[in-house]
Amino acid sequence: MSRTIAYITLGCKLNYAETSTYERKLSSEGFESVPWSKGADVFLVNTCSVTEHSDKKSRNIIRKLHRISPDAQIFVTGCYAQLKREEIEQIEGVSRVFGANEKSMVVPTIIESSKGYGCCDHDLGTFFPAYSSGERTRSFLKVQDGCDYKCAYCTVPYARGESRNIPISQIIPQAEAIAAEGIKEIVLTGVNTGDFGRTTGENFFDLIRQLNDVEGIERYRISSIEPNLLTEEMIDWITSGSKFLPHYHIPLQSGCDTILREMGRRYDTAAFAHKIQYIREKTEIPGGPKVFFGIDVIVGFPGETDELFTETYNFLKNVVKPAFIHIFPYSRRAGTPAAVRKDQVQDSVKTKRVQMLEDLCAELHSEFLEANKGVAEKVLFESTDKKGMMEGYTGNYIRVSRPYDPELIGQIVDVII
Repeated sequence: MSRTIAYITLGCKLNYAETSTYERKLSSEGFESVPWSKGADVFLVNTCSVTEHSDKKSRNIIRKLHRISPDAQIFVTGCYAQLKREEIEQIEGVSRVFGANEKSMVVPTIIESSKGYGCCDHDLGTFFPAYSSGERTRSFLKVQDGCDYKCAYCTVPYARGESRNIPISQIIPQAEAIAAEGIKEIVLTGVNTGDFGRTTGENFFDLIRQLNDVEGIERYRISSIEPNLLTEEMIDWITSGSKFLPHYHIPLQSGCDTILREMGRRYDTAAFAHKIQYIREKTEIPGGPKVFFGIDVIVGFPGETDELFTETYNFLKNVVKPAFIHIFPYSRRAGTPAAVRKDQVQDSVKTKRVQMLEDLCAELHSEFLEANKGVAEKVLFESTDKKGMMEGYTGNYIRVSRPYDPELIGQIVDVII
């Protein structure tokens, strides 16, 4: 008799890709996926630990699952599981915790425990290949894991381990499998995606050029890439007619050189500004689409005075002018160099700065949309029916709505913005 299983995924798209892979494998073994709110025989929780709030959210959902189905097995993986294994193991109802290098053990452990064999031990995998499925428009393909950068505020290198990957020769078949499902767009994802090739002697440029030749995939996006890893050679190739879209998600973290140095970032504002300007010059033509830049920023890093924050604000407003700002208030994480600093910024100050950047983001996003009005673009429409309307995204990530038409699901359509 098949067993029911519910999946709960917290955090980034990389986690979603991994959960989707667990689901495909367990479905082939007879496990029936059900909504977690209805209860299940087994729960698999893929956790996040990017902030203290993320840890708390993970704990709360585990406790809630145990209340919903007291007799269920609860398996926990993800970044929080790696960093706080003992803490999770003390939560009532948890059956097994899997850390960063134990992801290949998740599926066989669940299968064997369901047969009454108990928890099993397997060789630890250094890289867990994964991609998301179940959508008709796009798939998130994991190409890299881990990070060697160890920025002063970040626990991800400790949660995900060192930078690593499988060879291109093993990634191409995954892209081909995605294409075989009729999916037209792939988003490349990883912890430090542009650092691909660290363990195989290849590089990210090698990867994207070979992925570009996969038949059936018409569009690619890069989920996030460090500015120092996005080379001019790569930009030239992307803009020369490749399938890679004018949509760049680039972490800035601070627009102040003093803070960047203290964070341990590998660039300064001059280098960042040059990279943004270079992309615009190579990509944009009069009357054509504008490049979408999504920029990550941390506010309230220790030592960030009002004057230093103003440098970041002005850099974003007057120099970078992104289409969107992903804003994160600094979260003090135990074990990181920034956590022990005495010059922590008050939460009330962080809140004020977050609001200032949210207001700036709204202003810049409106300007970006206005600049794209009247431009011819291509939209990949999605399947969801939202009160008689359907939505899709242009190449430069503008969301477009139109009356629902099932014939257009998964199709790339010419539109005027």
